[in-house]
Amino acid sequence: MNLVGVLEGLLFVVGDEGVTLEDICSILNVSPDKAKELLTTLKKEYDKDERGIKISYLGNSFKLTTKKEHKEFYQKLVKERVETLSQAQLEVLAIIAYNEPITRIEIDEIRGISSIYVIRKLLSKDLIKVVGKSDLPGKPNLYKTTREFLDFFGLASLNDLPELVVEKPQEDALLFETKE
Repeated sequence: MNLVGVLEGLLFVVGDEGVTLEDICSILNVSPDKAKELLTTLKKEYDKDERGIKISYLGNSFKLTTKKEHKEFYQKLVKERVETLSQAQLEVLAIIAYNEPITRIEIDEIRGISSIYVIRKLLSKDLIKVVGKSDLPGKPNLYKTTREFLDFFGLASLNDLPELVVEKPQEDALLFETKE
């Protein structure tokens, strides 16, 4: 089995969260030296001029990132895209804005569906950012809104958000009583 290819897939799948050396060792069932060798082999491949991504070591994790020398092209792409948000993106933004800092798992629990793709899109639009790690098992990322979020929605601060209204059932209501 081509472990370099498997490692490349792992880096792709974990996306912005990245993967630690310990996780690579555990998943691939290899020693730390072997994991470093695999990372070095893959890194050399990405360092070639014809490649558009690279391996970065950020926040104790290895991640696939874009090359800085191509930044102007990425910015051009983003500017040409229509600045609209999907319903799912609006949901996740609202959850983060009203509960920040919050983990992806907590967002998923509130929504009842996986939000990883939506979070990646919001990160790429700079509407949210990673602000640290939770103390929960696995140390998941904590997300908060950004200045760009405030600008996008014309807010001076999160205090300008509308008050969150949660409808609660009346405690006096008898659920099984019929009306006559």
